[in-house]
Amino acid sequence: MSLKEAWVCLKEWSREMVTTALENGADALVIPAGWQERVKALGRITTVSVDGDLKPGQDVFFESLHSPEDEERIGRLLHRGPVALEDEIPGKDGDSGPGSRRRSWEVIPLENLLARNGRLFVPVHSTEEIDLALGILERGVAGVVIHTENPRELRALLKRVKGAAPAQALQIAVIESIRPAGLGDRVCVDTCTLMQEGEGLLVGSSSSFFFLVQAEAKTNPYVAPRPFRVNAGAVHAYVKVPEDRTRYLSELASGDPVLVVRADGATQVATVGRLKIERRPLLLLEAVCGEARGSILLQNAETIRLSNPEGKALSVVELKPGDAILAAVEKSGRHFGIQVEETIWEK
Repeated sequence: MSLKEAWVCLKEWSREMVTTALENGADALVIPAGWQERVKALGRITTVSVDGDLKPGQDVFFESLHSPEDEERIGRLLHRGPVALEDEIPGKDGDSGPGSRRRSWEVIPLENLLARNGRLFVPVHSTEEIDLALGILERGVAGVVIHTENPRELRALLKRVKGAAPAQALQIAVIESIRPAGLGDRVCVDTCTLMQEGEGLLVGSSSSFFFLVQAEAKTNPYVAPRPFRVNAGAVHAYVKVPEDRTRYLSELASGDPVLVVRADGATQVATVGRLKIERRPLLLLEAVCGEARGSILLQNAETIRLSNPEGKALSVVELKPGDAILAAVEKSGRHFGIQVEETIWEK
């Protein structure tokens, strides 16, 4: 999964449209010349304009895609910077009436261009077009340029882009052993997202075996719920982040993205607000999934929970050998957080 960008194309000045874009996570505004100061007065956002932060023809290239020759030209430009396809077709057969719009791009040429890598943006007008563009070749384009004049529709389209993330495959693993592991430094990841029971982070001592560690969203008679927090494990552990990568828990910092995973495999990207690293008593949990084996070190406390196959929280102090939990098991090892096909032993 990659973090997808959402640009918004504005042709008529509207304070409401600008603030809607700002408040709903737009990454950039494509605007006419002369709007720069008015936009910046409302909030900090990248502008794409002849007098903006990104200048067409210099920092980003706007191109049409109607022929193999266009495809070849765009392919060369992708090595120079991001390319945004122009939105040139107002409607079907020249009709620009409501409901008559058709896409100004086709899937096959985009597949060819995505195979060349580079940052490609396409114009979109609906959630269906967003889903299609972000799913091409299972990785999608780098981003979309949203065309709408309706603030309510803009809000929905931005939500669709920013919430877009492929599902995470989860398997049922079985706890094999649990034992005290002395004192160690453990990491609480406080995010800017409120999670529910069944949601959390994928964490593990191995880069190919991750446990679904749930957020502290469950009511507890002794401690108030902290649904933004995952008491994720020891400082050495790996945690899944976007773009199918991993980070060490200890190296996360405010502003970093992490991958929040639900028990049904649905995912979303959350922003780290802060880390809390404290010395606490630890438990070593070992589990098996088929022929794969993995382990994790977690704080020995009732509020730290894994997930059963139905998404219910299982406290580590109540877990026992033979209990079924959810895990993500991968075949490849990793080098600097990126999956690689090579022989790697982690014990």
